[in-house]
Amino acid sequence: QVQLLESGGGLVQAGGSLRLSCAASVRTFSIYTLAWFRQAPGKQREFAAAIQYAAGSTYYADSVKGRFTISRDNAKNTVYLQMNSLKPEDTAQYYCAAKITGGSAETRVTMWPHWGQGTQVTVSS
Repeated sequence: QVQLLESGGGLVQAGGSLRLSCAASVRTFSIYTLAWFRQAPGKQREFAAAIQYAAGSTYYADSVKGRFTISRDNAKNTVYLQMNSLKPEDTAQYYCAAKITGGSAETRVTMWPHWGQGTQVTVSS
């Protein structure tokens, strides 16, 4: 059973920064590839960033590349999303996701079996 708990969301002005955290309750955290997705009101959930198991390769959506950084601390069973230069269009519920098989460049929601409950990020203009 994989449990994921996100935190760190909030309200921030455009141009500001936030760091999201996702703590995982799993026995072997290091074998999981982890990702952040986001879903704005009225829109489909979309891929933002992923990091492969054992702090391997990373992959980003074009919309966040250069502004967001995904990282992981296997000793703390936690994955992070550092978000800089935030824009109003980054406003969304942000979800942590995990999987064992496949690489980090998997953007399809249906290919990620484990999900957290999400944390809200609101960027004001």
